[in-house]
Order: sequence, then C-alpha cells, then structure tokens
Amino acid sequence: MTQSSQTTHFGERIVALEEKQGLVNQVFHDVADRYDLMNDLMSVGVHRLWKDAMVAELAPPKAGTRPFRVLDMAGGTGDIGERIVNASLGHASVVVSDINADMLRVGAERAKGWRYPGQVEFVEANAEELPFEPNSFDAYTIAFGIRNVPRVQKALDEARRVLKRGGRILVLEFSQVDVPGFDAFYKLYSDRVIPPMGRVVTGDAQPYQYFIESIRKFPAPPEFTGMLGKAGFKRVKHTSMTGNIATLFSGWKL
Repeated sequence: MTQSSQTTHFGERIVALEEKQGLVNQVFHDVADRYDLMNDLMSVGVHRLWKDAMVAELAPPKAGTRPFRVLDMAGGTGDIGERIVNASLGHASVVVSDINADMLRVGAERAKGWRYPGQVEFVEANAEELPFEPNSFDAYTIAFGIRNVPRVQKALDEARRVLKRGGRILVLEFSQVDVPGFDAFYKLYSDRVIPPMGRVVTGDAQPYQYFIESIRKFPAPPEFTGMLGKAGFKRVKHTSMTGNIATLFSGWKL
C-alpha cells in the first residue's frame, strides 16, 4: 500500500494518513491560548495531579556531574517542562518540543516568569522526524500528545533513537474508564459537557469533540505497551490513574 492510499483516524473520521497532521495542527492553533484553562475545566484540575505523578516517577536528579537532559515532546505550553526543571532544582535542562508553533508561542511567553527560565528551550519539531542527534537525552516525556501523532509507532522509534542508553520514556495519555458505573458517567460527561464547555471558553466546540473521539480511538493500555516493546523499550509497564481515565506508561532503553 502506498503512503497516498493509507488512512488513519482523525477522531471518528477516516482521513488520508498524510492529511491528519494538518488537521491536528489546526485544532491546536484554534485552542492554544485557552488550552491550559480548558484542561483545568475538563478534568476539574485533576490533570495537574497526573502530570505531577509523571514527574515524580521520572524523579529528575537535583545534582550531578552533568546536566540531566529531557525532551518533552508535544510539550507546547511547557507545563511539564516547568515541573521537571523545578523538581530538579534547576539541574535538569528540558527541550520542550511541539509541531505547533502557536502552542510553543504560549509556552515561551509563560516561561519568562518561571523560576529557572534558562533551563528550558522551545523547539518546533515533528515527533516522527526529530531534529536531534541519536543518544542525546536522558529522558523523553510526552503528556496527552501521542494520540495526536499520525504514525505513533514511528514516533516511538524516534523517541528510542534520541535517548541515551539507560534513558527512560514516560508517556501519559488518556485511556478508557473501566470502573462499572463510572464509565457510563464519564461517557455522558465527555459527550454532553466537554464540547459545549469548549464552545463557551474558546468559541468552538469542534476541537473538543475531536479530543473526545481521539481518546476513544487510542489503543488500550496492553496494546500500547506492546507498541513500546516493539520500538525496543524494555521493562515496560503501565499504571492506571483515576479509574483508568489516564494511564502512565514507562519504558527504558537498555
């Protein structure tokens, strides 16, 4: 099958593989300035706890003979990058990378007021074709971004390529609620509350309709764990959070 005939999901829609990135870019162009606010509203602030848990799992060192270098992919507004640098007391350096220039613009502006602004760099890049040398980073993090990548396996291969041996990948992503009763409530909330909320806050419900649909199309935790293994990561594990609304995946380049 040629690339031009390959298809993928954009939410519930089937689109040509090469079209998905442009469609995703438009979604994030539209919501960049209100992205963090909407995350707070949609998750009632719980996304902050999930992100704190990811950085706690990473446990960036607070000292050492060399800087601890992290690539935070799809990190746009910089909230993960800021957490990592603060947790390391400024020892870690973070490259916040995103394919969307508007998300990076928001992050770079926010970074001016951070405690360690000099430890964070913002770089526009495609997760499938990273502009970094092999063995460049001690860790690779991505929070709620991997499901938006057209070729997820290719992005995971690239993550492994740029990690140093002994480096770690951490992926935080929405999942499918598996608690009886709560799953029905969560589906109702997702379908009936989040898109209208998006319309009120950002003026457009459609991006948030896509977000909900993209979550439902993302592989279940065992399948995604297998994709990490296929990319060559070892000691892969996943941890469910808040009734499996979100899942934290971890693996090592050994």
